[in-house]
Order: sequence, then C-alpha cells, then structure tokens
Amino acid sequence: MQALLEKVRSYLPQDRVQLVEDALEYARELHEGQKRRSGEPYIEHPVSAATYLADLLLDATTIAAALLHDVVEDCGVSVDELRERFGDEVARLVDGVTKLTQLDLLGLDENGTLPTPVDDEQAESLRKMLVAMAEDIRVVLIKLADRLHNMRTLGALPHHRRIAIAQETLDIYAPLAHRLGMGEVKWQLEDLSFRYLQPIEYKSISKRLTTKRREREAYIEQVTEVLKRELARANFNAEVTGRPKHIYSIHHKAQAYAAQGKQLGDIYDLFAVRVLVPSVQDCYGVLGVVHSLWRPLPGQFDDYIANPKENDYQSLHTSVRSIGGLPVEVQVRTYQMHRISEYGVASHWSYKEGGGAGKDVKFEERMTWLRQLLEWQRDVSGTEEFLENVRTDIFRDQVFVYTPKNAIKELPAGATPIDFAYRIHTELGHRCIGAKVNGKLVGLDTQLKNGDTVEILTSRVARGPSLDWLNSHLGYVKTATARQSIRAWFRREERGENVQRGRDLLRRELKRLNDATDEVEIAKMFGYASEDDLFAAVGSGMVSMAQVAGRLTTHADSRTDPTSVDDASLTGPTAGITVLGVGELLTRMGECCHPLPGDDITGYVTRSRGVTVHRTDCPNLNSLHASDSSGDRMVPVSWGKSRNQYPVRLKIEAFDRMGLLHDITGATSIERVNIRGSQTDVHSDHTVTVHVTVEVQGLEQLSRLFSRIEGVRGVHSVSRTIQSVAPAAT
Repeated sequence: MQALLEKVRSYLPQDRVQLVEDALEYARELHEGQKRRSGEPYIEHPVSAATYLADLLLDATTIAAALLHDVVEDCGVSVDELRERFGDEVARLVDGVTKLTQLDLLGLDENGTLPTPVDDEQAESLRKMLVAMAEDIRVVLIKLADRLHNMRTLGALPHHRRIAIAQETLDIYAPLAHRLGMGEVKWQLEDLSFRYLQPIEYKSISKRLTTKRREREAYIEQVTEVLKRELARANFNAEVTGRPKHIYSIHHKAQAYAAQGKQLGDIYDLFAVRVLVPSVQDCYGVLGVVHSLWRPLPGQFDDYIANPKENDYQSLHTSVRSIGGLPVEVQVRTYQMHRISEYGVASHWSYKEGGGAGKDVKFEERMTWLRQLLEWQRDVSGTEEFLENVRTDIFRDQVFVYTPKNAIKELPAGATPIDFAYRIHTELGHRCIGAKVNGKLVGLDTQLKNGDTVEILTSRVARGPSLDWLNSHLGYVKTATARQSIRAWFRREERGENVQRGRDLLRRELKRLNDATDEVEIAKMFGYASEDDLFAAVGSGMVSMAQVAGRLTTHADSRTDPTSVDDASLTGPTAGITVLGVGELLTRMGECCHPLPGDDITGYVTRSRGVTVHRTDCPNLNSLHASDSSGDRMVPVSWGKSRNQYPVRLKIEAFDRMGLLHDITGATSIERVNIRGSQTDVHSDHTVTVHVTVEVQGLEQLSRLFSRIEGVRGVHSVSRTIQSVAPAAT
C-alpha cells in the first residue's frame, strides 16, 4: 500500500493524491478480515490492480475506482454511497466494473467455438463491457488490471475454474488488450492463460528456452554491443536492448511454421533487439545503419511508422543475418512509440490540473472502432448477433486495403472482396458479381492482404446476393456486418420464396447426408413452431446447413439416456459406441451403411466378430431380422463421447476432365479428411461417377466436406451411399 502511495505522489498533485489515500483507507476498512482463496488478505487484490494502473500514470479518479472496484459486490456498499463519498465519476467507474464482473463473458465449447444457442446472459455481459468501453475506456482499463492480477493468482482455484477463466482470458481479454494497444498486458495474459490451458506445451517451450538461455543471452549481448558501437560512431543517441520472446508467441509461431513444414529455428525473431531513439528521423537513420551492418532478409521489413497498426502501434521491423549468419529481428521506434506499444490507450490518458482525464485528437481518430460499438448496439437484433459482430469484426487482427481511389479501408484478417464491398456500401455488396485485386480478376472467396487494391465488379440490375455467401464452409464472407446485410436482404424477400428455397436446401442436405430425420422434429430442435418457419429461416439465411448438421449430431447424442439401463463401453475399433445391457464386446461398423455419430443405429451380435453396428434404415437389416429367429441378436446401441474417425462412402457425379481426381483429393485434404479408397466409373456421355470412402468425425465434418467437393469444377452432385451386401458379410 505504501508503494502505491509513493507512485501516485510522484506524478499527481497533493489534492488528487488525497482522493487516492481516502479510497485506499475506505477499501482497507471494508475488506478487513476478508481473504482470497490463495490465503492472502483481500485488500492485496485491489491494491495490485491500482498499482499497475499507477505504473501507467493514470489519473486519480481511475486509481481510486480500481481500489474500490470490489466493494459493491463483496462488501454490500451501494453505488449511491460511493457517489456521496467520492463523487459521481468514481461511482460511475466502479458501477461499470461491477456490472462486468457479475457475469462470465463466454462459455466456449471444447473446440473453442461459441455454444449454440449462445446464452443470453453471456452475450449480454460482453455487450455491456464493450458498450461501457465505448463510453469510458477507463472501465475496461480497470477490468484488465483486475483480470491480470486474477490470472497471476489463478492457481488457488479448482481445476475446472482455472480452465474456464484461462480460456475466457485468451479468447476475450488478451485480444481486447491487443486491440487497445496494450502489448504488455496482452503478452502477460496470453502466457498465463497458455500455462493453464496447455501445461505440457508451456513447460516444453519454457524448458527449451531455459536450456539455451545463457547462449541466447550471450549472443544477444554480443549483437547489442556491436550495434551500440556502430550507432555511436554515426552520432545516434540510442538505447539498444535485447527483446525477450514470450512463450505463447513462440508457440503460436511454431504452429504456423509447422504448417509450412518449417522448424522452430526458422523463426526470424527468436533473437530480437529493440532500438529506442528520440525522433522519427532517427528511426530511419538507425535502420540505414542496421542494413549497412548486416544483410537484410527478403520480405522481412515492415514500416509501421508510415502505416501504423489499427491499435496505434508504430515501429520499424526488419530481420537481418547477424553475427554467425543467425537471423535477428530489429525493432526501431521512438520513446513515445514504445510507451504507446506497451500501454496502448492508457498512454493517451494523462492527469490534468483541475481534474479529469485528457485525450488527444489523434487518439480519438484512431479509436473510431469503439464508436461503432454503440452503432451496432442500436442496429443488431439480438445479443447473439451482437456477439458475432464483436468476435469477427473486432477481436481479429486487421488488414488494410485500398479502394481504386486510394481510400484505405480496415477489415478483419481473412476478409474477402465481398466483405470489402459491404464495408463500402450495402448496395455495392448486393450488386457484386466479381472482383479485381491489384488489377487481376480473383475469386470472391479470395482472402485480402495488407496493401491490396480492390475493385468490385457489379451487375447493372439489382440481382441481390447469393445464399451461398452465407455458407461458412465456402468462405465467401468473414465479417459479421456483411452477413448481417445479406441476411437482411433475404428477410425482405417474400416469405413464400424463402419457404420454398429453404425446403429445397434442407431436403437436399438431408438427402446427401442420407438422414431420415423428420422435418417437424428438426424444426423443434431450432425452436420453430412449424416446418414452414424452419424453411423460411433456412431460405433467408438465418439457419445454415452447418447448423443443421450440428443439431442433428447433438440431438442424436441426447436421445438415449445411458443411465436408464446397465451399459458398458466397448473396446475395439469403435470405442465411441456404447452397447446397452451387454458386457464388453468387440465391435465393428457395418461396411454396408457406414454409420456416423448423429445417425440412428442398431447393433447386431455376430457369431465370430462381436457386435456389428448398422444404421436403423440400413436395407440389410431386414435380412438380418429374418435370420434372427430368436430375436436375441439385435441389441440397442448408442453413440458415446469418443472423437474417433468413422468411414463413410460417398458418390460423386461429375463431368470428366483432366485433374478432376486431383482437385477432389485437394478438397478433402483442406478438411483434413483421410481417403481410404476410391473407384471411378467412366460413362459414355463424358461423365464419371467417383466412389470414395473417407474417414470423418461426424455429420458436421461430412457436411463441410460436401460443400468443399461441390465447389470443385465439374462436380454437380455429392451424396452418401449405402451398399447392399449379403447377411453373411456381417
């Protein structure tokens, strides 16, 4: 507590220090006797959060609110009492932080995606946080300081709570800190989350870094000494230091490099040096010295001074072959740029005599995306749609592309020409029929890169968007704002057209999945009163085929209650199957119908092969029933929780052409699906039928695979098939 007061006294006038002292004393009295799960006095938590904010030189109001941020929830103090004691501004900040703390933000599933449907309270909490952030950024600065200290003491919580909080931190708070330009908070939150979510990988990287720590530090010291000497000769007043790499950052880059077939040693910035200078002119001068001293690596230079990142980050980045030929990343920036890169928006808040916090005009311009939150708050129809906007359009890295008139547009990484068109104007998106990137015609699913110049080709008449653009498997649209505009267009269409379109799409999907689930039952899964309401939702793009496949799988898993009878998990190649009322037996999937998780299934006890699992609509079951005179060989089975791979046979109808099989194989590899076998029948009318047996995890992946294969040039239909075999084959 004394250290906190010394810090605020170093930069605040005495009358503002008094506010902090009063808040500290009040918080200490209220939290007296309270302890955290870690055993430490509770007051240490708000003091730690306030101390971090004091390190950023934030105003007295923010420091006081940080000290009091838990008293409403944990001590029963009213916001009105805080307002009377400390003023309206402190009370408002504490109230904002309290509302954010009352609800968890996100409950992501084991795949790291949003649950369906999204819990209204989860989405509403995130909505409140972001809207509060747009109104007063200091609310979120306090919340980030609060979360940072909580992550440092996370080990005291039960395992399931540690995992949930760490996942939430990695998915929401670390990207939020990045978006606000608070690099120091971002990397600390990422490393702390990574430590609990993937402890084995965390320890592995940490051990590898520690093993060669002395060698690495000795090498960096050698590089910095050489660079200091050269800069001094050129009369530059520069501070040169080694830059530590963070564990999660190395893990993230190692994954990206592994996907390209590269090793960890190929990462250019494992060795990194930072140079701080007084002026922008000095930055470019230092860059010249670095490049004259060591050979720069091609394609490894970025000028974020001339082209700052969306979070106001500025710096020169270059990678060179340094001493011994090892790659070293060099960052060059001014002292002010360094402060912004470490503390982001917090660096734009400074105490001014007379109270309050001041913000510069440039900061206001750079943070216009916060204002968009209030616009989306008014425009979107529900919390789930708002949440989708936030996750896709705000919590992703950004790319900057140019219009033909050289206007810059900011889009989330992975955005396509269609996203670009809708970002310019809704009507331009509706009329989009093609695009040119850097003067060349490209597909509408092309992912845009930094610096691209995009030109949208339009139809002369208003033809409207394609419903395929909403198919997430095809990759046409990545931004929530574009999807929202497309859905709105289809909602304006006549209901009759939507119903017919949706009926055709749904029945086509069920046919190619070979799924006999009743349409009325599917409508109930989505909460619609009738199948026509479901058809209208599908036809307008409100319900996608990916969601249908997911619900079919989830619904099938939930129909059998394994606790109602004696059940035993099986061993063997189908460990994801549970046989009800039977001891452990070897099991196998029926080669005739290849059941998948989500299908209705029945087990048949064979004489020599244990239990064979068939789909309930398998045509071979009739002959099996006929051969089972006693009726004892048919046993109920259900899907377990295993994530095994399951074989399924596909029938692909296509026009014959050179490279067809190569393109089909490429489509399956994108989905990481293994091909077990294939057979091609060539017909006299220049068409072919390709029978392919693939291994998938379930109906959702199979649905994505259908979309991939249907996108191959020349393919006009894909369906799932069942072979008819003799009963003896079981």
